[in-house]
Parts: sequence; structure tokens; C-alpha cells
Amino acid sequence: MGRILRILGAAVALAAGVGATTRGTCALASESVAVTASHLGQRALDDPAAFDFVAALTTEIGPRLAGTDAHRRAVAWAEGRLKAAGFENVHSEPFSISAWIRGAESADIEGPVPQHLAVTALGGSVATDAGGIEAEISLFRTYDDLLAAAPGSLNGKIAVVTQRMVRAQDGSGYGAANPIRRYGPSEAAKRGAVGYLLRSLGTDSHRLPHTGALNYADGAPRIPAAALSIPDAEQLERLAALGPVRIRLVLRPSAQENAPSWNVVGEIKGSERPDQIVLIGGHLDSWDLGTGATDDGAGMAIVFGAARLIAGLPQRPSRTIRLVLFGAEEMNFSAAAYAKAHEAEAGQIVVAGEADFGARNVYSVQLPGGAAGSDFGHTLQRVIAPLGANVDRRPALFGGDDIGELQKAGVPVASLRQDGLDYFDTHHTADDTLDKIDPKQLGQAVAVWSAFVYLAAASDVDFRSLAATAK
Repeated sequence: MGRILRILGAAVALAAGVGATTRGTCALASESVAVTASHLGQRALDDPAAFDFVAALTTEIGPRLAGTDAHRRAVAWAEGRLKAAGFENVHSEPFSISAWIRGAESADIEGPVPQHLAVTALGGSVATDAGGIEAEISLFRTYDDLLAAAPGSLNGKIAVVTQRMVRAQDGSGYGAANPIRRYGPSEAAKRGAVGYLLRSLGTDSHRLPHTGALNYADGAPRIPAAALSIPDAEQLERLAALGPVRIRLVLRPSAQENAPSWNVVGEIKGSERPDQIVLIGGHLDSWDLGTGATDDGAGMAIVFGAARLIAGLPQRPSRTIRLVLFGAEEMNFSAAAYAKAHEAEAGQIVVAGEADFGARNVYSVQLPGGAAGSDFGHTLQRVIAPLGANVDRRPALFGGDDIGELQKAGVPVASLRQDGLDYFDTHHTADDTLDKIDPKQLGQAVAVWSAFVYLAAASDVDFRSLAATAK
């Protein structure tokens, strides 16, 4: 304990000089910056601000599907929260979306054994008529089996895909299974199906279906599509093995073109190079089944908590830290809207990172190419090792959905990898609620983010040059 107190005391003493040093004294500046980054990480472990943020959001706003009144309230709430925390240049940036609003939804086995099924519509699905669709199912144990079906072989049927999703710490099972939800409806329609059901993309065994967006293909009929809870998908497998199964599916969503949405922005202005930007973000919108606690209240809370701690230092870092709470990630609108609005300043963004993987601890950090072996990478490793994280030697290939378009424009990205072993137990379900968040694990994620963001903003590291040298 005495050693920790000495480190913290030294950090407080040095913090006043952080950011005010010049490139001519970079050795002293580097040590000062490293000590301050360590101090920030230790403070974050017990700082309640991040948990308070997500608790207030999920309580005072709740679910906030883009295009709804709740989302509009969330934007005003977020602006007020950033201003109260001392962020500068707080504002919201409007853009238009195609809003999708869930309506009544149900599915029932009509024969051979009548019973109810737990389903939820996929985001963007078209509606059935009021009476729904009743049809025999054609069940496929894998997505590849569906793709192998001949054109016309599903005429008049409801296609059902029951492929399992693999549980993985890094979430790779979700990436592998994602095409089943995204593109399955159109692939089924190309083969004549009139409806589409899939086993939820989840790793739980609860009777709670997982929603998520689909992408209709141009030129293919648009058919109603929904996710089955995992136990219900397994029930259909058993019934289909016994003979034909008929299902009635009712989905009654609505859509609105040119609905308003907003990205909420706040900054911590740099003390020396304010035109150079370290951009961090999470997404403000959520699905409507739960309260959007882990997806993505927690992600926003992590980057908010990290930036807030840095804003409280006696001396601001030299570069600007920009926090963006993206307004419509779930239906894939905010990334393009933000990139288009800020196209002219893409070259000024030093690095970008997005927190959108729940509330558990960060176990590794992937940096832009060439950075892991640099002085920056070594310093970050030294700072985050006591927090239980490491710098991955592999470069970040993807930083997050909302910064994907910035990455395409040449902005370097970092990926702070969180433990996602149980993330997909509640992801996109009615069970995505505040009780799933462990404040201690959330605090550890804030700690690693604080160290990374501060080091990037207080240094003069050029990630573009490092990446070019590494090639």
C-alpha cells in the first residue's frame, strides 16, 4: 500500500506538468506521462462515475431505439450529462435515418402439436398482414444447407435455420454466425420462402429471443423475418424430425423514412495541439427489448468515465479528446453520417476507438499497425499490465461499427478487447438490464481506456507513420 501511495503522490505532483512539456524534453515528458497514466488507471478502478452513468441512463431513459421519443430524450439527457461533467463544445449533430419500430409479434405451431413460440422480429423486417402467414416450415440445421437449397425449393414455405453460435471470449462466434441473420432472409426469399426464422444469435439457454438488424438484398423479395429463442429452435428441430410442421407467424412493425437522429459530441480541448484529435465513442441507441445496459450503455459509460477522469487532471493533455455518442448504430446509420459530416478533418484524427462490447474487463489492446513495438506500445504495456491487460502484438484490424467509415478514410484505429464470454447470453434480448453489470469489471475497463486515451492524447505519437514503416 505504501508503494502505491508513493506512486500516486508522484503522479499528482507530475500531472501539473503533463502536456506542457515540449518535444525537446521528451524523455522527461514520457516518464511524466507514464506516471500520470498509471495514476489515472488506479483511480478508475474505484471511480463510480461510469456505473452511475449507465445506471442513470437505463433508469431515467430505458430502451432508446433510434427514431423513437425515448431516443430523442436520450440525446437531451446525454448533452446534459456531458455538460455537467465539464466537457466542452457539447452539441448534437443531426442526420436522417429510416426508422423501424417494433409492433405486435407472435408465432405459433399450428400442427402437428399446437404451441406458442418465443420470437422477436429482426430490425428492418417487413410486416405480415394482420392475420399473419401460415405455412409449412423447411428446417435447415446449418446456413450452408440453406444456401445449397435449389431455387424454387422453398416456394410457399417458412425457412428455419437452427445453426448454433459458438461461445468465444473475443466474440468471434457472433461474427461467424452474423450472416445467418443479416443475409438469411434474402437468401431464403430467393429460393421461394415466404417467411424466415433463425435460431437466435446467442449463447444462452433462456426462452428470450435475440433481435438484431437484417440487410435485404436488392432484387430479392422482402419477406418477414424473426429470431426464435434457443429452446424454441431446438423444439422445432425435434418436431421437424417427426414430420411436417406448420407455423403461423405475425409481425407488425412499422417504418418511417427521414426520421431524425443525432450524434452527441463533447470534447476535452488539447492544451498544445487542439487540432489533433483522439476520438473515442460508444453508441447511444439501443434495441427496445431490454434497457440497453450492456449494449451499449456500458460502452458509453466506459469512454465517458475515462474522458471525465482525464478532464479532471490539473493539466490537460496536449491533444484534444473527442467523445462521440453515436445515435443509430443498431440499424447501421451513424457511422456513415459521422464520417460524411467530418470528412474534412479525418486527417486530424490521430486515432479512434469504440467501446461496444459490454461491461466486462479489457484483457488486451490492439494498436494500429507498427505501434505495439514502439515506445508508445512499450509504455502502454507497462501501464496496463498491473490492471490485468496486455498489448497484443497483432494490429487492430477493426475498431468498431461506428468508426468503420473513418477507418476506411485512413484514420488509425485501436481495439480494446473485452472479455465477451457471456456477452451474448443477454445481447439484444429483454435481459439486457443493469443487474448484468459488475461495477468492478466496468471499472477495470475504464482504467485501461483511461491509460490508453491519456497516453495517446499526451504524446506526439504518429500512428500513421508507424503503420507505414511497418509495411
